[in-house]
Amino acid sequence: MSDRFHQPEGAPSNDPRRVFIPAPGSSPGGSSRGSSDPPRAGGAASPPVVERPRPRPDGRGPGRRPDGARRSGPGEPGDRPPPSAPPRSPGGGRPWYRRLRWRRVLGLVSIVVVLALVAGFLYARSIFNRIEKVELGDSLTSAEDGTNYLVVGSDSRANVTEEGDAGFNGSEVPGGQRADTMMIMHMEGGDVQLLSVPRDLYLPIAGLDESHKINAAYNEDLGGGPQMLVDTITQSLGIPIDRYIEIDFVSFAGLVDALGGVTINFPNPAQDEASGLFVPEAGDVELDGDQALAFVRSRHYLETIDGEQVEDGRGDLGRILRQQQFLTAVFGKLSDSKNPFTLLRVASNMAEGLRIDDQMSMFDAMRFAWGLRGAQPEALELVTTPDRNESGAVLILDEEASRPALEAVR
Repeated sequence: MSDRFHQPEGAPSNDPRRVFIPAPGSSPGGSSRGSSDPPRAGGAASPPVVERPRPRPDGRGPGRRPDGARRSGPGEPGDRPPPSAPPRSPGGGRPWYRRLRWRRVLGLVSIVVVLALVAGFLYARSIFNRIEKVELGDSLTSAEDGTNYLVVGSDSRANVTEEGDAGFNGSEVPGGQRADTMMIMHMEGGDVQLLSVPRDLYLPIAGLDESHKINAAYNEDLGGGPQMLVDTITQSLGIPIDRYIEIDFVSFAGLVDALGGVTINFPNPAQDEASGLFVPEAGDVELDGDQALAFVRSRHYLETIDGEQVEDGRGDLGRILRQQQFLTAVFGKLSDSKNPFTLLRVASNMAEGLRIDDQMSMFDAMRFAWGLRGAQPEALELVTTPDRNESGAVLILDEEASRPALEAVR
């Protein structure tokens, strides 16, 4: 039986799974009768070579499972198709419920953000609607470049609830309502310039055909107010005013308190009995609302130097410089306040004592407030000389020396 198997010539010799069964009469050595040899007498023609697959070395031949058992034929019991892989989903194989959960989370977050923005806008709108609007008619004009804001600090006592509040004490009770602080805030791009107008500056007052201290243009006793003040600055100083902003002393103190105080560096201990300022030690001092107001309003500023009290001889100029120092600190504090609720609280505390021109929109006000955050204002100076006349101690403008400052804001 051993000579039954023969590998024909030309068949691959390295395939272990294939054997060849030669026709009867072939030699054990693998030679076979040539195709030209005649068939044996009385015998039939040689049958064709039958090819059978040889079992694989691992025992898994055709029709057999890995354990060696014969596989059932088609349709026979036990015939199981190979398991098919689950179809891949478009989401990268993640289950659909996980994708749906993240979509819900993103949707809820979007809704919360939109609701917060809407609520913030409505709250800001309610604050803006509480601000008193001042009709200025045709008094507002436009600067050639940038925007000029006339910022006025009023000594109105309308919102003072107790004697001594907001920097007032028994020794200083103003008659009528005056503009205690006036400055032109010129904003162009990201730059801010401050031009303080001394309240004792002696100028022709619009509509009166006579000259007075400029703060008299706001004095209600003379029939003045915001419009007369704007007209006087425009006509006598040639400075166009785009926007008008006024804040009384109580609201000013509320702004400082809402910011949590403002830090000012005092080179020496300082005080002013008239305004109520009292700083017993030198260095960085955090001022609350009332002390901050007493600082910016101080006209009789005394410093204790080497145990002696020395009055600031710069007069109104020294007061202006202190105001600019304070505003720079406020701008920095606003810049540090990243919490929008803090900024809204500041605006709310100021709203009751704030007055703006009737042409200013809420977005104009927001643009102004945003421009102040982190600003490093450049101080401009009006050069004046002291004098005395029927109005008392006054300051006379040196127009030639003040021209660079005036041109910067025109």
